[in-house]
Amino acid sequence: MLTPILALVTIGVSPSSSQALPIGVGTPVQFTLTDNQGAWFDTGATLFGTRSLGVAVTPRTKLASLPLSTDTLLNGDLGGGLLNLPLLNGDAPLIGQLGVNVNSLLNLDQLNSAVDAAGGALGFLNPTIQRAKTQINQLSQQLSTVPDSSATPLGSLPVGLDLMRTLKEVAALAPSDLSLAPKAKFAVAAPAAASAHSVTSLIWPVGAQPIDQNSAFIGNVEANLTEPGLYAWACKIHPYMLGAVVVDDPLTPGLDFGKKLNVNVKGGIVVPSSADVVQQLVQKFFRITTPDNWQVFSNTQTKNWNPYYPPAPILEYDANEQPVIIPSLDAYYNSKFNEGVTLPALTQRPSTPGVGELWVDTQMEQYAGKVKSGAATKVDVQNWTVDRKVALPQINLNNPHNMWSDRAGKYIYQTEWFSDRLTVFDRTTGKLVRTIQVGPDPSHVMTRTDTDQLHVAINAGNAVVELSPGATQIDRRILVQGPGQTPAHPHAHWMSADGHTMVTPNVNHNNSTIVDVPSGSIQEVQTEQLPIATGMMPDSSKYYVANFLGQSVSCISLDGPACHSDSGTNVGYKAINLWANYDMVTGATTGGFGGLPIQIPVSPDGNVAFVANTLTSNIAVIDTKTDKVIKYLPCDSGCHGINFGAKRGGGYYAYVSSKFANTLAVIDPDPNGDGSPADSTIVGKMVLDSAAGTSVDDVVTGYNGMGGQGVFPYPIVYNGWVQNATPEMADKLTCAQLNPINQGVCE
Repeated sequence: MLTPILALVTIGVSPSSSQALPIGVGTPVQFTLTDNQGAWFDTGATLFGTRSLGVAVTPRTKLASLPLSTDTLLNGDLGGGLLNLPLLNGDAPLIGQLGVNVNSLLNLDQLNSAVDAAGGALGFLNPTIQRAKTQINQLSQQLSTVPDSSATPLGSLPVGLDLMRTLKEVAALAPSDLSLAPKAKFAVAAPAAASAHSVTSLIWPVGAQPIDQNSAFIGNVEANLTEPGLYAWACKIHPYMLGAVVVDDPLTPGLDFGKKLNVNVKGGIVVPSSADVVQQLVQKFFRITTPDNWQVFSNTQTKNWNPYYPPAPILEYDANEQPVIIPSLDAYYNSKFNEGVTLPALTQRPSTPGVGELWVDTQMEQYAGKVKSGAATKVDVQNWTVDRKVALPQINLNNPHNMWSDRAGKYIYQTEWFSDRLTVFDRTTGKLVRTIQVGPDPSHVMTRTDTDQLHVAINAGNAVVELSPGATQIDRRILVQGPGQTPAHPHAHWMSADGHTMVTPNVNHNNSTIVDVPSGSIQEVQTEQLPIATGMMPDSSKYYVANFLGQSVSCISLDGPACHSDSGTNVGYKAINLWANYDMVTGATTGGFGGLPIQIPVSPDGNVAFVANTLTSNIAVIDTKTDKVIKYLPCDSGCHGINFGAKRGGGYYAYVSSKFANTLAVIDPDPNGDGSPADSTIVGKMVLDSAAGTSVDDVVTGYNGMGGQGVFPYPIVYNGWVQNATPEMADKLTCAQLNPINQGVCE
């Protein structure tokens, strides 16, 4: 939900009036973490559509007076005509065909100025300085004949490596000044942020130091940016909040991504800066933090979707530590990721209606009557229309994230993920019933099948809060960690069918807690990195954990070995590697793969688990009989929420939401009814926009239908809950749906 914020810091420079970020000598770049969509790490300026982008250079002696500017280094001063450039006769245009000064386009004019400054007043007498200037001119000529979308090894150009050696000599004349090393500062405080956050290093150059905190915080932290290259951070509580700084060395061509980068995935890896995993994460940063790059679908019309990126020159290094120049990041990503597609009109609906209704938290929607964003969106799954929006402006409902209902179906329990409240509203009318403070960043909510109490995970805390039916009061705080530990930060928990067991994914501990609910006793089980969501088998034999940064799914047994090893034996634990078919450096694949997995429900009949992958925009289909991924289904940008509801006449639908698309997708997990998910398929899609006929309590002013996260179908069809369905709802379900793991009673 990985998302980087590129902030490029200008250090040792007097900012010009055109400079977007007012950075001076020794002054840090300042990020304010906010609740505002598309500006979660906010620099206060907008560049190329994002409020989280700037530019910077490593401080060097003799270079403090260079008139560098953010716009110039990112080529913003050359105008928007460099974005999404069309092909010429089917090929990418050459640099020399773009109609702009090649030296300006490639920032070689900036490099020339830096070389002159390093040489000082007598630089014209220094043969090294003069050789560098000659070679820079040669590089300009040689690059003018390469495609703008290329990643060109400098070793493939006659002058490329000679220039890099000469620039190393020039750098010795103007050594870096670590006393003015860039810093990034991060502030978390009201009113911009009504909740706690963390700032955790996601990418940083080898030689620099990462940052993290023991827990989510309100206050200030800072990072020292001592090496040139790309730095990126994520909030572990809300992991689509990302931040980054590119620190550029002014004595190299292009903006520096660094030589080797630490990437905080799979337990921590070191890759060359040209690695595919780095490009994937940077691309997702711009898709996530630039609202213009979100996917906007229509039920009736096709739409063009063509994300854009800064047309800046980038210097990377390959696996052999050889320099590679990318003349334009925008052109390169448009080519690499095949950008520029037509989004189809969403005319297909499931041929068989669903049962009951569906609620989706459209968390990004902006409303006229409140400052904070988001609403609960009700979908009629008989005619596939948006029936209601519940924005609750009177309480400034803040980023509604996940929902559940009580046994009688009277209430919707709604978490406010960027606040400290659980809100209750009437399921039928959408009217506010009450709010109750439960703790910082409440994420997910479920009920106990035995008592109808509800459990709310406190994402920035160390517990799950148990409340009385109707959320009238807090009954208990159930700790999910041992004494003296740092806060576990539980996210998307799951409850067993009998209400006696709860499991939590703990994003701060890289583990999962198994809770005996009546006693509150716990057992901790190691997972992989940043576990974020869980889903349990209907017989409570095992459960699954989506490891967001681990790029994996953990299978954990609850009552004897119930997970299946790849050889077919039963084991207590198994890690399902979603990157088994993916080479992180080259990007080569030997099959489907998923990345940044989030919600992972198990179907009510226990046949399949679906995993929403926000990095790769697909859904992993796990056969629970083998605990293997058997296929991938496509989803939209930032797909996030999945939950199962009843299909009329028998079977189920899985409903899928996406954070950065205004869509709902419907999956039939078993169209032929043979119990195998091998034929699972998408059977319909629609937009979640408010439309004529939609009941509303406020007016949508922005991002209509956008930000889909929590998904809640009603009636609840999971084992343990479905047996408590109201008579009205039970009459709409088949015998098999009412007895999902005891279907023998239906014969």
